[in-house]
Amino acid sequence: MASSSAVGKLSREEFRRQKDLDAARKAGTAPAALDEEGKPINPHIPQYISQAPWYLDTGAPSLSHQRRPTDDRSSNKLDQWYDRGVQSGVAAKKYRRGACENCGAMTHKRQDCLERPRKKGAKYTNRNIAPDEATQHMEVGYDAKRDRWNGYDPAEHKQIYEEYEAVEAERQRLREEEIDKQTTTDMAAVRKVAKAGKAEGKEGDPDFGSSDEEDADEDKYADAADAVGQKMDTKTRITVRNLRIREDTAKYLINLDPSSAYYDPKTRSMRDNPLLNVPPEEARFAGDNFLRYSGEAPEVQELQLFAWQSEARGNDIHLNANPTQGQLLHQAYREKKEELRDTSKVSVLAKYGGEEHLAKPPKELLLGQTEEYVEYSRAGQVIHGKERAATRSKYPEDVYVNNHTSVWGSWYDTGSNTWGYACCHSTVHISYCTGEAGKQAAAASSAQNLLMGSDPQSEDVASKSLEGGGGNKGKQRKTDIDVEEEQSKLAEERKRKGRANEGDDRFSKKSKNEEAAESKKFDMTEDELERYRRERGRMEDPMANYVDGDL
Repeated sequence: MASSSAVGKLSREEFRRQKDLDAARKAGTAPAALDEEGKPINPHIPQYISQAPWYLDTGAPSLSHQRRPTDDRSSNKLDQWYDRGVQSGVAAKKYRRGACENCGAMTHKRQDCLERPRKKGAKYTNRNIAPDEATQHMEVGYDAKRDRWNGYDPAEHKQIYEEYEAVEAERQRLREEEIDKQTTTDMAAVRKVAKAGKAEGKEGDPDFGSSDEEDADEDKYADAADAVGQKMDTKTRITVRNLRIREDTAKYLINLDPSSAYYDPKTRSMRDNPLLNVPPEEARFAGDNFLRYSGEAPEVQELQLFAWQSEARGNDIHLNANPTQGQLLHQAYREKKEELRDTSKVSVLAKYGGEEHLAKPPKELLLGQTEEYVEYSRAGQVIHGKERAATRSKYPEDVYVNNHTSVWGSWYDTGSNTWGYACCHSTVHISYCTGEAGKQAAAASSAQNLLMGSDPQSEDVASKSLEGGGGNKGKQRKTDIDVEEEQSKLAEERKRKGRANEGDDRFSKKSKNEEAAESKKFDMTEDELERYRRERGRMEDPMANYVDGDL
């Protein structure tokens, strides 16, 4: 069957002979066919293997199409490649015929030139002619031509790897320095006490990490914490995406307000709370930051931080390889640190004192909380319980002097425009209380002042006496008589009021017309009251008797 490939279209007789020859070769009665190298061809090889395809058919029995081709071009290694950017000599000073019209080099044409296209090429300017490149003739095979890594130097990857390692080490060093600046514990004091403990026989306790307050820090390795939707290893920088459950509501659909929390579609993370008006404890999703610092996540971060710093100081601790050992050592480290802190605190108090300033009242008293139940009505009255006492100031309150039952300034006298006591209507500060008698005396005094200031006859007499001068004795005598009559009227009025207060029936049984006439007699109009206020004497005014000597 191997020789059948060399035959084109056979006649019936030739096909029968070929078939008999193949059967004889399989039976061993006829010799096997030979290929171009003189090697026998196994007659039992199937036809679809022994028969060469049309594009490799040589017209003779052969199995060369089943063997790897021996091409010298395929023996080139990856390190054998063109010398890139190597110049063959000095650049020419004049354009040469057949050179590149753009740069003037002889090794390529204008369409293959890699230099920036010039406005006027070197062919027309004879300036800045580029030197010729070193050409290297290499015969590469089909695979070598299409190999994307052919000519790549593997030593370049080592430089990139070292650069990334240096950047990561520097980033971790900066983070540790940032955390160390925020600590408040004195490193020197802690190491001194640790050395003293070792001298006493405690050298079995290694120094697990720094004594700073890195345990309380939550931001140092916040980037290393596992965020929702991804699993990240900070050492290898490999991120594996975790797909969310399809039944759950997507984070960006919780609040459709564009100004709400930012959603990162690449990492499927939303750090802030999308619903700010809902407390994080009651929200369905309070943000990745809330989940990152809730539950046991801060404890795991503290344990990881302790393991990293202990490993940096030469201790063989790995959280993932032996988590039990790391947790036990971390617990021993915290107990030792608390012991050292108490020791330093006691020593400082013993040396400088001030322990009384550290005591503080309980939290219930500081916040003013109480469990007393008070129930109020709609009107604000207390139904059940005791009403809360009003807050008092540092000044004395509800202190009454000189037998008063009200404070100074609780009453205002509109007639004299002065303040006083409401219990006795006294306008003299720090005076003795007179009670109801003082109120009646003040009312009588104000009535007398109103009568004196509002009588038109007395005002006319006073004005005429002032206009007439001291020489007019008749007018002055008349004025004195009017004043005496007015005073007698006032005395009779006081007597009448006194008898009325004592229960005199003569005045209590007056007719309505008489009472109206008397009340009308002592009534004042608004104009008379205003004139009285303007013209009444103010003896308490220090400038009342002032006279300018220059006038």
